[in-house]
Amino acid sequence: MNKKLAAALSGGAVLVLALSGCGDDGDKVNDWAKTVCDQAKPQIQKRANAQQLIISTAADGKPADIQAADSKAFQDIADADRALAKAIQGAGAPPVDNGEKIQQDAVRELNSTAVAYEGLKKQVDALDPGNQQKFADGLQGVADGLKKIEKMDQDALAKLQSGELGRAMAKQPGCQKATPSVAPSPASPRGGSTPSSKPSEKQPADSKPSASASPSKKKAE
Repeated sequence: MNKKLAAALSGGAVLVLALSGCGDDGDKVNDWAKTVCDQAKPQIQKRANAQQLIISTAADGKPADIQAADSKAFQDIADADRALAKAIQGAGAPPVDNGEKIQQDAVRELNSTAVAYEGLKKQVDALDPGNQQKFADGLQGVADGLKKIEKMDQDALAKLQSGELGRAMAKQPGCQKATPSVAPSPASPRGGSTPSSKPSEKQPADSKPSASASPSKKKAE
């Protein structure tokens, strides 16, 4: 049942702060990028763990386990988005063209995405794990909602990833891809287990650990 959510995660760009690039940028731009990325690192890790928590329940999770894992994961991603928005707001406008607009757009969209993820959490919490058919149908609705939120999530930081600012952020360790490290959830011992086959370094942290996973977009994560 949770495969629908796992597929939705692997098919889109959820962690948009996994950057790649090179080039020399001004000291002020680099300083701004470092300020944001240093604070972003734990949030990127939190999001990677949350995604893996969903994916790791895909194979044989029971409805109650899936519900607990997904609810926690969506709240964790919402919390991470809010923290990222706060970090970007606190760093001030980046010293690039249209820096203030770029900053405010990213903050607004990240906060909106956080609200959307909390909406998914409420949707999951309202499902009845005692009725497997209704639960599966409801989970499909959650997966459909997740696909829509993914685009919001990607758009939220898209402008930060472009041009001089994107190159500066790409060089910061704090804005690099995080390797999921999910401990078992107290409410769901199986829900947080780590898959036996770990993704290779070339795979995005949010990819589904199966051959059917869709390739991530270049800006994913």
